[in-house]
Amino acid sequence: MLNDAAFMRYSRQLMLEEFGPQAQEKLQAAKVLIVGLGGLGSPAALYLAAAGVGTLFLADDDQLHITNLQRQILYRTADLDQPKAALAKRELLRLNPLCEAVAITERLAGEALTRAVSGADIVLDCSDNMATRHAVNKACVDAGKTLISGSAVGFSGQLLVIEAPYAHGCYACLYPDQETVQRNCRTSGVLGPVVGTLGTLQALEALKILAGLPSVLSGKLRLFDGKTQNWRSLQLTRSSACVICGGYA
Repeated sequence: MLNDAAFMRYSRQLMLEEFGPQAQEKLQAAKVLIVGLGGLGSPAALYLAAAGVGTLFLADDDQLHITNLQRQILYRTADLDQPKAALAKRELLRLNPLCEAVAITERLAGEALTRAVSGADIVLDCSDNMATRHAVNKACVDAGKTLISGSAVGFSGQLLVIEAPYAHGCYACLYPDQETVQRNCRTSGVLGPVVGTLGTLQALEALKILAGLPSVLSGKLRLFDGKTQNWRSLQLTRSSACVICGGYA
């Protein structure tokens, strides 16, 4: 049940015809894992906390660097050289003390990643490297969890929603090569609002799914061009040769 403080805090989304108290109670009971608290994870975490998601697991093993501040809006200059996950927890609880935030400051891999994914209702992949994306994708498929993946570099971004039973495949179907691409934000740069746009949309899709609303992006890859403000959509197809989801019933 929602108390008076929750009704007041979330009143503007409770007024939505498609939302209402039952959807808010679903958010309150939900658990979301955010892998990576950088340019994508910062806005995603802020919007999920503000909307009243009950528990946020915040996974990032990096410390804040001055080069992060151009786009990672959770943090401030005074926070430099401190663990991002701990900083994110602090800021999200300042924003909404009705939520629970759990900081995971070690790199998620192996059994730790499996446990973290299994304990979440939805996983947001906000990481910045292919190895982590593939590991998170595998853990989500193994556990039958919904994965919302985002990425951005330069003026371009990608958004992908993958839901069980993975009829349209998984991240490995789309990108079977696990080699790290040469073009990334460290080598090519990224404009802050571009990565912020993708992180915000990750949060939007998560909120809809958690509230019981369908995601029209499920099984689709959305491509964003920040220079032209154009979007393209590609329908995904499961690969029978995929070692991750190819045999999924």
